[in-house]
Amino acid sequence: MDITILGAGKFGRTLCEQLSGENHNITVIDVSDRVVDKIVEDYDVLGIIGDGMNIETLTEAGAGRADIFIATTAADEKNMMTALFAKKLGAKHVVARVRNPLYRNQTGFMREEMGISLMINPELEAAREISRMLKFPAAAKIETFAKGRVEMAEVRIPEDSELSDRSLREIGKRIKSTALICSVERNDDVIIPNGDFIIRSGDRINLTAAHTELSSFLKESGIITSKIRSVMIIGCGATGFYLTKLLGESGIRVKIIDNDMENCERINNLLPKADVICADGTNHQVLLEEGLLTCDALVSLTGVDEENIIVSLFAKAKGVEKVITKVNNSMLLPIIDSFGLDSIITPKDVAANIVNTYVRAKENAKGSKVLTLYKLVGGLIEALEFSVAEEAKYTGVKLKDLTLKANVLIGAIVKGNRLIIPNGESTLDVGDRVMVVTKNSHFDDLSQLFE
Repeated sequence: MDITILGAGKFGRTLCEQLSGENHNITVIDVSDRVVDKIVEDYDVLGIIGDGMNIETLTEAGAGRADIFIATTAADEKNMMTALFAKKLGAKHVVARVRNPLYRNQTGFMREEMGISLMINPELEAAREISRMLKFPAAAKIETFAKGRVEMAEVRIPEDSELSDRSLREIGKRIKSTALICSVERNDDVIIPNGDFIIRSGDRINLTAAHTELSSFLKESGIITSKIRSVMIIGCGATGFYLTKLLGESGIRVKIIDNDMENCERINNLLPKADVICADGTNHQVLLEEGLLTCDALVSLTGVDEENIIVSLFAKAKGVEKVITKVNNSMLLPIIDSFGLDSIITPKDVAANIVNTYVRAKENAKGSKVLTLYKLVGGLIEALEFSVAEEAKYTGVKLKDLTLKANVLIGAIVKGNRLIIPNGESTLDVGDRVMVVTKNSHFDDLSQLFE
C-alpha cells in the first residue's frame, strides 16, 4: 500500500519502523532535514522536507495518491487540518493523532464531515493497555484478538506454580480451564512448544484463551494473584489522567503523586474521587509515607524514563505486587528486562500497533487476509489474526490431517461468537477468524502456514 506519514517524531518513527517492514511504500514528511535524513537512512522510506500545512508539500509527497495518510505531529489542529487536506487531495483513508479530549468527543463529526477515518491518542491507548494489565496482575502484557473475544497473556512461571516441571500434555490433563500455551521464552531462546515440551520455573509464556477461561487457568495453575483494589500513580500527565478515570470507573482506589501544583489542582477538580498528593514521587521517603507498602500496584508515569525505572525498582524491592513502568526510549527495553521489570508500557508502540491493525484491515479489503498483527518477545514471535474469506484446500479439513510448517501454531479459532481453543478435530471454515503464533515472518495468507 502507498502510505504517507506526516511527522517523524517518536510516534511517526515507530510507524515507519513497523510499516516499512511490511512491504508498504512509505513517504515521510517532516520540517527537519536532519530528522528526514536520519529516518531515510534507517528505514526503506522516501523522505520529504517540508510543512504538511503546505499543499505543495503534500502533493510532492503523494498524499493525494495515498491509500492511507497518517498525521502524527505534536499539534492536534495541524493533524486534523492536514488530514482534511490529504482527503480533499484524494487520499483514500486518513488518520490523525488527536490528544485533546475535547476533540475526542467529536469523533462522529470528524469522521462524517471531515473524512477522518481514525483518530489515535497514544496516551489514551496506553492508559487502556495499563488498565488491562491491572485486571491480570500476574500478566506482564495482554493483547486482544477477534474484537476482544480472544486474549493473549504473557506470564512468568513462578517457582511454586502447578505448571513447573510438567509437559504441556500433562498440564492439559491437570488443569480444566481451556487455554493454550503458544510460545515459551527461556533464557535467550524462544520456542513454539508441542505437547511433550516441559515448562520450567522462570519461563515466560504466552497463552491464549477467552477472558474468563484465562482467569480460571491462572488461578488453577497458582499464578494469579489477588485482585487489584488500590493503585499508586507517580506523575499524572495525560496518560495518568486517562488511567485514573478508567480505574475509578472500575471501582479501584487511586492515589496520584505529582510535583506540579497547578497540575494537581487541575486533576483534583476533574477527578475528585482520586487522592491527589503534590509531592516528589521519586523521593523514596515520600512513597513510603504515602502508603507504598499497602498499595496493590504502582504505575510510574513521569516524563523521565530513568525516574520511572528507579521508582519501579524501589517499589519492586519493597514487595509491591504489581509494578508498571512507562518507558519512551525503546533502546532501554533490553536493559530493563534484566532488572526484572516485565510490565513495561511504551505509548508510541501501543498506538502504532493500533494504526498497524487499521492498515491491516484496509489491506485486507484489497486482498490480504491478515486482520491483526502483534510482534512479541522483542519481535522474535508474531501473533497474527487471519480471516477465512473463501474455500481453500485447508477449509473443512481436520487439523490433525493437515501439516503445519515448523514453528507455527494455531492458537484460537473464532466461529461466529464461539471461541475454540483448537485440537486435532478442529476445522477451519469460511467466515472463521484464526489466531496464529509463529517464529516466521511475512505470512499474509493462511495457505502459507501449511506444507
